[in-house]
Amino acid sequence: MSIEHPQLPLGLSLRNSARFESYYPGPNREAVATLTTVAGGGGEPLVFMAGPTGAGKSHLLQAACYAAGNHGLAIAYMPLSEMQSLAPEILEGLETMSLVCIDDVDAVAGHVGWETALFNLFNQARAAGNTLVFAGSHSPGECGFSIPDLASRLAWGLTYRLKPLDDAELKAALEMRASGRGLELPDETARYLLNRISRDLPSVFELFDRLDEASMIEKRRLTIPFVKSVLAEH
Repeated sequence: MSIEHPQLPLGLSLRNSARFESYYPGPNREAVATLTTVAGGGGEPLVFMAGPTGAGKSHLLQAACYAAGNHGLAIAYMPLSEMQSLAPEILEGLETMSLVCIDDVDAVAGHVGWETALFNLFNQARAAGNTLVFAGSHSPGECGFSIPDLASRLAWGLTYRLKPLDDAELKAALEMRASGRGLELPDETARYLLNRISRDLPSVFELFDRLDEASMIEKRRLTIPFVKSVLAEH
Protein backbone atom coordinates (compact mmCIF):
# COMPACT_ATOMS: atom_id res chain seq x y z
CA MET A 1 0.00 0.00 0.00
CA SER A 2 1.57 3.29 -1.07
CA ILE A 3 1.85 6.49 0.95
CA GLU A 4 -0.83 8.04 -1.26
CA HIS A 5 -3.31 5.45 0.02
CA PRO A 6 -2.59 4.67 3.67
CA GLN A 7 -5.13 2.72 5.68
CA LEU A 8 -7.19 5.39 7.44
CA PRO A 9 -10.72 5.61 8.83
CA LEU A 10 -13.15 7.30 6.43
CA GLY A 11 -12.92 11.10 6.58
CA LEU A 12 -9.49 11.21 8.22
CA SER A 13 -6.14 12.05 6.67
CA LEU A 14 -2.53 12.44 7.69
CA ARG A 15 -1.39 16.04 8.22
CA ASN A 16 0.96 17.18 5.47
CA SER A 17 3.09 18.98 8.07
CA ALA A 18 3.62 15.87 10.19
CA ARG A 19 7.18 14.89 9.33
CA PHE A 20 10.18 13.92 11.42
CA GLU A 21 11.99 16.90 9.92
CA SER A 22 9.45 19.35 11.36
CA TYR A 23 9.53 17.92 14.90
CA TYR A 24 12.06 19.51 17.23
CA PRO A 25 13.22 16.55 19.35
CA GLY A 26 14.76 18.37 22.30
CA PRO A 27 14.88 15.84 25.17
CA ASN A 28 13.03 13.25 23.06
CA ARG A 29 15.82 12.44 20.61
CA GLU A 30 15.95 8.76 21.50
CA ALA A 31 12.22 8.33 20.94
CA VAL A 32 12.42 10.08 17.56
CA ALA A 33 15.45 8.00 16.55
CA THR A 34 13.61 4.78 17.49
CA LEU A 35 10.55 5.71 15.42
CA THR A 36 12.76 6.72 12.49
CA THR A 37 14.33 3.26 12.54
CA VAL A 38 10.92 1.62 12.85
CA ALA A 39 9.63 3.61 9.87
CA GLY A 40 12.51 2.23 7.83
CA GLY A 41 11.39 -1.32 8.53
CA GLY A 42 13.84 -2.11 11.33
CA GLY A 43 14.24 -1.80 15.07
CA GLU A 44 11.75 -2.73 17.74
CA PRO A 45 8.48 -4.47 16.74
CA LEU A 46 6.58 -2.72 19.57
CA VAL A 47 6.88 0.90 20.73
CA PHE A 48 4.64 2.84 23.11
CA MET A 49 4.76 6.66 23.22
CA ALA A 50 3.34 8.17 26.41
CA GLY A 51 2.89 11.86 27.10
CA PRO A 52 0.37 14.61 27.81
CA THR A 53 -1.78 16.30 25.19
CA GLY A 54 0.40 18.60 23.11
CA ALA A 55 3.61 16.60 23.51
CA GLY A 56 3.63 15.72 19.82
CA LYS A 57 2.58 12.05 19.97
CA SER A 58 0.21 12.29 17.00
CA HIS A 59 2.79 14.23 15.00
CA LEU A 60 5.38 11.50 15.54
CA LEU A 61 3.03 8.63 14.73
CA GLN A 62 1.91 10.32 11.53
CA ALA A 63 5.53 11.16 10.67
CA ALA A 64 6.38 7.48 11.10
CA CYS A 65 3.57 6.58 8.69
CA TYR A 66 4.79 9.08 6.09
CA ALA A 67 8.36 7.85 6.34
CA ALA A 68 7.33 4.18 6.23
CA GLY A 69 5.16 4.85 3.20
CA ASN A 70 8.11 6.46 1.47
CA HIS A 71 10.02 3.24 2.12
CA GLY A 72 7.27 1.31 0.36
CA LEU A 73 5.80 -0.22 3.52
CA ALA A 74 2.09 -0.89 4.00
CA ILE A 75 0.88 1.40 6.79
CA ALA A 76 -2.17 2.13 8.92
CA TYR A 77 -2.87 5.07 11.24
CA MET A 78 -5.79 4.78 13.66
CA PRO A 79 -6.58 7.70 16.04
CA LEU A 80 -8.94 6.01 18.51
CA SER A 81 -10.17 9.28 20.05
CA GLU A 82 -11.85 9.98 16.69
CA MET A 83 -13.14 6.45 16.18
CA GLN A 84 -15.14 5.60 19.29
CA SER A 85 -18.42 5.84 17.37
CA LEU A 86 -17.20 3.12 15.01
CA ALA A 87 -17.25 -0.62 15.60
CA PRO A 88 -14.03 -2.19 16.94
CA GLU A 89 -14.12 -4.53 13.95
CA ILE A 90 -12.52 -1.71 11.95
CA LEU A 91 -9.20 -3.00 13.34
CA GLU A 92 -9.65 -6.41 11.73
CA GLY A 93 -7.13 -7.14 9.01
CA LEU A 94 -4.62 -4.50 10.12
CA GLU A 95 -2.23 -7.22 11.23
CA THR A 96 -1.25 -7.59 7.56
CA MET A 97 0.20 -4.06 7.50
CA SER A 98 3.96 -3.65 7.95
CA LEU A 99 3.43 -0.74 10.36
CA VAL A 100 0.29 -0.01 12.38
CA CYS A 101 0.18 3.18 14.48
CA ILE A 102 -2.61 3.29 17.07
CA ASP A 103 -3.04 6.79 18.50
CA ASP A 104 -4.94 7.77 21.68
CA VAL A 105 -5.14 4.14 22.79
CA ASP A 106 -6.31 5.16 26.26
CA ALA A 107 -9.44 6.72 24.71
CA VAL A 108 -11.00 3.24 24.60
CA ALA A 109 -9.82 2.06 28.02
CA GLY A 110 -12.70 0.37 29.80
CA HIS A 111 -14.50 -0.51 26.54
CA VAL A 112 -14.22 -4.29 26.48
CA GLY A 113 -15.06 -4.60 22.78
CA TRP A 114 -12.30 -2.20 21.77
CA GLU A 115 -9.83 -3.68 24.22
CA THR A 116 -10.51 -7.17 22.88
CA ALA A 117 -9.98 -5.94 19.32
CA LEU A 118 -6.66 -4.34 20.33
CA PHE A 119 -5.59 -7.51 22.13
CA ASN A 120 -6.35 -9.59 19.04
CA LEU A 121 -4.57 -7.11 16.77
CA PHE A 122 -1.51 -7.25 19.02
CA ASN A 123 -1.31 -11.04 18.93
CA GLN A 124 -1.96 -11.30 15.20
CA ALA A 125 0.50 -8.57 14.21
CA ARG A 126 3.19 -10.12 16.40
CA ALA A 127 2.56 -13.52 14.84
CA ALA A 128 2.81 -11.96 11.37
CA GLY A 129 6.09 -10.24 12.26
CA ASN A 130 4.73 -6.73 11.75
CA THR A 131 5.35 -3.61 13.82
CA LEU A 132 2.97 -1.83 16.20
CA VAL A 133 3.35 1.70 17.57
CA PHE A 134 0.92 2.89 20.24
CA ALA A 135 0.47 6.30 21.84
CA GLY A 136 -1.45 7.35 24.93
CA SER A 137 -1.47 9.93 27.68
CA HIS A 138 -0.10 7.38 30.14
CA SER A 139 2.12 4.31 30.09
CA PRO A 140 0.35 0.98 29.37
CA GLY A 141 -0.10 0.06 33.03
CA GLU A 142 -1.61 3.45 33.81
CA CYS A 143 -4.12 3.66 30.95
CA GLY A 144 -6.93 1.99 32.90
CA PHE A 145 -7.48 -1.03 30.67
CA SER A 146 -10.01 -3.51 32.00
CA ILE A 147 -8.20 -6.44 30.34
CA PRO A 148 -4.96 -6.86 32.34
CA ASP A 149 -3.34 -8.94 29.61
CA LEU A 150 -3.71 -6.03 27.16
CA ALA A 151 -1.81 -3.67 29.47
CA SER A 152 0.93 -6.24 30.01
CA ARG A 153 1.25 -6.96 26.27
CA LEU A 154 1.59 -3.26 25.41
CA ALA A 155 4.39 -2.96 27.96
CA TRP A 156 6.47 -5.70 26.30
CA GLY A 157 8.28 -3.32 23.97
CA LEU A 158 9.97 0.04 24.38
CA THR A 159 8.02 2.72 26.24
CA TYR A 160 8.98 6.39 25.95
CA ARG A 161 7.58 9.24 28.02
CA LEU A 162 7.76 12.36 25.87
CA LYS A 163 9.14 15.28 27.86
CA PRO A 164 8.02 18.90 27.37
CA LEU A 165 10.39 21.45 25.85
CA ASP A 166 11.97 24.07 28.08
CA ASP A 167 12.03 27.72 26.98
CA ALA A 168 15.31 27.44 25.07
CA GLU A 169 14.14 24.30 23.29
CA LEU A 170 10.75 25.79 22.47
CA LYS A 171 12.46 28.88 21.03
CA ALA A 172 14.60 26.60 18.88
CA ALA A 173 11.43 24.74 17.82
CA LEU A 174 9.81 28.03 16.81
CA GLU A 175 12.86 29.01 14.78
CA MET A 176 13.02 25.60 13.10
CA ARG A 177 9.33 25.75 12.24
CA ALA A 178 9.73 29.24 10.79
CA SER A 179 12.79 28.22 8.78
CA GLY A 180 10.93 25.22 7.40
CA ARG A 181 8.29 27.62 6.08
CA GLY A 182 10.91 29.92 4.58
CA LEU A 183 10.23 32.56 7.22
CA GLU A 184 12.76 34.55 9.21
CA LEU A 185 11.95 34.72 12.93
CA PRO A 186 13.85 37.54 14.68
CA ASP A 187 14.94 36.88 18.27
CA GLU A 188 12.68 39.60 19.67
CA THR A 189 9.66 38.12 17.87
CA ALA A 190 10.49 34.64 19.16
CA ARG A 191 10.70 35.95 22.73
CA TYR A 192 7.39 37.78 22.26
CA LEU A 193 5.73 34.55 21.10
CA LEU A 194 7.15 32.51 23.98
CA ASN A 195 5.33 34.75 26.43
CA ARG A 196 2.00 34.62 24.62
CA ILE A 197 1.37 31.24 23.04
CA SER A 198 0.33 27.86 24.34
CA ARG A 199 3.33 25.63 24.95
CA ASP A 200 1.92 22.55 23.23
CA LEU A 201 3.36 21.64 19.84
CA PRO A 202 0.06 21.43 17.89
CA SER A 203 -0.68 25.04 18.87
CA VAL A 204 2.79 26.08 17.72
CA PHE A 205 2.31 24.34 14.37
CA GLU A 206 -1.16 25.83 13.90
CA LEU A 207 0.21 29.30 14.69
CA PHE A 208 2.87 29.03 12.00
CA ASP A 209 0.28 27.88 9.48
CA ARG A 210 -1.53 31.15 10.16
CA LEU A 211 1.62 33.28 10.13
CA ASP A 212 2.80 31.68 6.91
CA GLU A 213 -0.52 32.33 5.16
CA ALA A 214 -0.77 35.90 6.47
CA SER A 215 2.82 36.76 5.57
CA MET A 216 2.34 35.51 2.01
CA ILE A 217 -0.88 37.48 1.60
CA GLU A 218 0.47 40.70 3.09
CA LYS A 219 4.12 40.13 2.09
CA ARG A 220 5.33 41.12 5.54
CA ARG A 221 8.13 39.89 7.80
CA LEU A 222 7.50 38.35 11.22
CA THR A 223 7.87 41.54 13.18
CA ILE A 224 6.25 41.90 16.59
CA PRO A 225 3.53 44.31 15.29
CA PHE A 226 2.69 41.91 12.47
CA VAL A 227 2.60 38.85 14.73
CA LYS A 228 0.51 40.78 17.24
CA SER A 229 -2.02 41.63 14.52
CA VAL A 230 -2.28 37.97 13.43
CA LEU A 231 -2.76 36.79 17.02
CA ALA A 232 -5.45 39.42 17.56
CA GLU A 233 -7.48 37.99 14.69
CA HIS A 234 -8.11 34.72 16.58
